[in-house]
Amino acid sequence: MAEHGTDEPSSRTGSPDREGRASGDRLSLHQRLAVRELIDTELSYLHLLRLCASDIRSRLQQLPPGDLDVLFSNIDDVIEVNSRFLHDLQETTSREEEQVYLIGSLFLEFQEELERVYRVYCASYDQALLLVETYRKEPELQREIQSVIEAVVPQAGRSGLSFLLVIPLQRITKYPLLLQKILENTVPDASAYPVLQRAVSALQDVNTNINEYKRRKEVASKYARVEQLTLRERLARLNTHTLSKKTTRLSQLLKQEAGLVPRTEDKEFDDLEERFHWVSLCVTEMKNNVAVYLDNLETFLRFRPQEYDLDIAGGPVPEYCSLMRELQLQAFPRFKQRLEVLVWQPLCTLAKALAGPQNLVRKRLDKLLDFERVEEKLLEAGSVTYEEQEARHTYQALNSLLVAELPQLNQLAMRWLGQILCTFVGLQRDLAQQVLQRAEGSLAQLPHYHLSEPAFWKLVEDTLGQNGHQLRSFQENFEKVLPPPTVQPLLPGAERQVQVLLSRYGPEKLYQVTSNVSGAGTLDLTLLRGQVVALLQNKDTKGNSSRWLVDTGGHRGYAPAGKLELYHVISGQEEIKGQEGPHQDSRHLAPEPIPAPVPSLPTVTQAVAVYPFVARSSHEVSLQAGQLVTVLEAQDKKGNPEWSLVEVNEQKGYVPSSFLARAPSPAPWGWSLPS
Repeated sequence: MAEHGTDEPSSRTGSPDREGRASGDRLSLHQRLAVRELIDTELSYLHLLRLCASDIRSRLQQLPPGDLDVLFSNIDDVIEVNSRFLHDLQETTSREEEQVYLIGSLFLEFQEELERVYRVYCASYDQALLLVETYRKEPELQREIQSVIEAVVPQAGRSGLSFLLVIPLQRITKYPLLLQKILENTVPDASAYPVLQRAVSALQDVNTNINEYKRRKEVASKYARVEQLTLRERLARLNTHTLSKKTTRLSQLLKQEAGLVPRTEDKEFDDLEERFHWVSLCVTEMKNNVAVYLDNLETFLRFRPQEYDLDIAGGPVPEYCSLMRELQLQAFPRFKQRLEVLVWQPLCTLAKALAGPQNLVRKRLDKLLDFERVEEKLLEAGSVTYEEQEARHTYQALNSLLVAELPQLNQLAMRWLGQILCTFVGLQRDLAQQVLQRAEGSLAQLPHYHLSEPAFWKLVEDTLGQNGHQLRSFQENFEKVLPPPTVQPLLPGAERQVQVLLSRYGPEKLYQVTSNVSGAGTLDLTLLRGQVVALLQNKDTKGNSSRWLVDTGGHRGYAPAGKLELYHVISGQEEIKGQEGPHQDSRHLAPEPIPAPVPSLPTVTQAVAVYPFVARSSHEVSLQAGQLVTVLEAQDKKGNPEWSLVEVNEQKGYVPSSFLARAPSPAPWGWSLPS
């Protein structure tokens, strides 16, 4: 009986032990199954990704390249990260006792990399779906895409592209669930339990951060669009809601300026914004400078002195002309083409890429005013409306995005700009080398080729001095015998406008337009050849001296300085003096033109002055509207048909040909046709 009594308790205590062992075995079994599910599904998932990146993407080349980039986004980066992750995951199978612990540690190790690649893919997923919807509207294209996908991935079914594109999103959201399943089948006192807990929390944070990043990108894409709207289109968008928002923002800004409410200070963002402003300014200045450089290069290529007869026999001139022809046909055009492709186009692309972030920075200020107003209301009333809460979240998302990405953008833009500058310098160096190589044979025939450097510079100095003396001598001779007038005629009816500008600004500020000007910018003027304007400032707001601020008498704006020349105003006394003797101002006057001898068949005709004309030098003659004149020559001494030599009131001189019209009546008394 004693033995029986002692055996009875042991049988009763043995049953819970067996149940505990059975429960532990079940947990271990379910844990192994969960681990096996994780590894097997990861292997299958990576296989599908590789099919998308290789077979499917290569067979959809009929789609535009830009569409493929949007559809598959950064799938190559996802494959690279998940390949390493799967390799390390499979390595844990060789250490079964601590496999669960290693899996938890592995997820913690890959946490940042998974978030980095998957947030980019998820942010572009909605845009990829929009493309899929457009393909469905084209039945033939949709059939081609569907046939490709069914041939590679039959299980995709009728979903097609949508089935494949959503797979990475499903996988990243399933990681926390798979880890949670392993955790649920792990005993709490196991060493792997806290590691798995941290891994589950980390993957949940990854998904939360991806959603937040996607929301920020949606806000950024909404406000980064740069629209070129006319004033009418802007007014059409105004409504009571927008007017209310703008009024509230203006009120908030005025209260801050008056010191009635505090201004939100964000030193980190202010520093980033200032640097971004300077980066944008550098890009804009570089773009303007390259544009001017290209214009000057175009002008240089149009100037071809080697095609003219220089009337210099022998010497280095033929060699120079031959070299210049070769450079003008090959080296310089090639340099211009490479400059446009390697410098100008990347610079324009960079400037365009900065337009969206610039708009975001401006929008942030508006959203900051909304945020400050909502914060004030939240402190006073304790609650806000749903719309106000959305405005608050919009500012926080926009500010977080700018703070996170402006440093990278500044760094990338500066690196891009630096590469463009290095390319520009390299192109200049290549051009210099090409010119030297092509000129090597010609240089050997020049008289100074074998001279030492000091002797060469002495030769240059002597040559420049000699040429300067010849130029001064030529200038003195040229001043004695000037060609016919080159001053542009005034536009019809412009005398009164000239008098107004003269009385307002004085004669030293008046300039005349030498050729038609077509205004391209918002402040650029459109001017006609011969129009007189008054100079207000000889540079623009950026200090560019090639654009002058002028007044037309009705409008003010900018005009190219190269198309303006000083307008010489002749007073009545100077005009009389000019008719009596030679004028003193050698820049605008010439001696009395000598009329050509009348040929055997005279070409004189009668004409009528359509517009009044005031002579401004001794070789011009004044006209009254409707006055009858005799045209002696229908061109000047150089053959320029814009000026005609006429006789009126027994005075001979030049007048603008456009101011004359053929006399409609028969020849007046005293004038006869040549016999």
